[in-house]
Amino acid sequence: MDLARESLRKLLDNDGIPDSIRLKLKSEYNEVNQLLDKLENGHLHVAVFGRVSVGKSSVLNALIGRDVFSTSILHGETKVTGIEAWQEYQDGGIFLLDTPGINEIDGEEREAMAHEVVRRSDLVLFVIDSDLTDVEMSALKLVADGTRPIILVVNKSDQYSNDDQLSLRQIIRKRVKDLIASANIIFAAAQPAEQKVVYVAEDGTEKESVRAKPIDIVNLKARLWDILESEGKTLSALNASIFAGDLSEKLGSALLEARSESAEKIIKTYCIGKGVAVAINPIPVADLVAAAAVDVSMIVHLSRLYNLPMTKVEAGELIKTIAAQMLILYGTVWAVNFISSALKLGTGGLSTVITAAAQGAIAYYSTLVIGQVAERYLAKGKSWGDAGPKFVVSEILDHLDRDSVISEAREEILAYLRKKAKK
Repeated sequence: MDLARESLRKLLDNDGIPDSIRLKLKSEYNEVNQLLDKLENGHLHVAVFGRVSVGKSSVLNALIGRDVFSTSILHGETKVTGIEAWQEYQDGGIFLLDTPGINEIDGEEREAMAHEVVRRSDLVLFVIDSDLTDVEMSALKLVADGTRPIILVVNKSDQYSNDDQLSLRQIIRKRVKDLIASANIIFAAAQPAEQKVVYVAEDGTEKESVRAKPIDIVNLKARLWDILESEGKTLSALNASIFAGDLSEKLGSALLEARSESAEKIIKTYCIGKGVAVAINPIPVADLVAAAAVDVSMIVHLSRLYNLPMTKVEAGELIKTIAAQMLILYGTVWAVNFISSALKLGTGGLSTVITAAAQGAIAYYSTLVIGQVAERYLAKGKSWGDAGPKFVVSEILDHLDRDSVISEAREEILAYLRKKAKK
């Protein structure tokens, strides 16, 4: 219990989570606060789940002992999730949750809400009224994740004879044997159908009357009590810990996505800066020196974004590793870089501008590759993964349309150079 509370508080108190991500995951953070309150007060949530009109609300009303949840012969009577305290359990703190039907027509949103409620509950009453349909089996597999007990309540048992009940139990037990323990398959009659009774009146004539059958949820209550008494103290803590783990994964993904978006902007800025710098520098050797300095600065910048600061020396070593793999996989790009640099010395006028833009575009492309590879390396915590740097570089190169990138970069640099020449 203490460990679960600590995990939730760490999520709330983590100063490293940007406000933008907290806002994006606002509902999840609200849930953390609710779970903390639930743990502090020792509350347990029992959710009812099932198709429309199987008697979910009736089961809860029978447990509570009064009509709290709405019941109707109309489909989809339960529109939103309802919650009510179950006072009968001696230790208290038990809350029963009603949910919309899982097969409601045009009710995808309600179904999603029901699944979410069940995911965050500590125990599930999965209600059916006959053999399981395909829809019910699919839903049962969804909620039977092994983290919470499930009681399969076969409601409306008053409609079956003893022999029929025995036969139905055997069929259901076989179908759910890998999902639900036999002891958790319970027959009940939460709202028995009225029974017509024929009797002989004093005048000797036969007359009819209607008699209500008694509610039968004794076995359901007994099984609920058994589970709550043996597992109740750990159920809430277990599910809170699972939720904390899920939220941690969401936070990690959101942080990675936000950093990836920022990294893309950083790389783009350095690509343009390097491409223009190389294009306007008339000295070939200076081109290469400047290019290396730009790439080093870019990697240092990216490393800070991922909270994995690197020195310029470390960044230089990373560039050497990436460049070596690029030479092995794609050496012609670097050959073009040297040729374009040499061309800049022997031409003049517009030809110089065109060849300068060509080399600037190559520089732009090389920085884009280095930036994306370095970003992948940093996103994995300064790791190349099992496949090594060659695989990462190859994957980035295959993903990029080299000709398209170079063409777009060339036009962008040309536009800049022409604009500068007019001034």
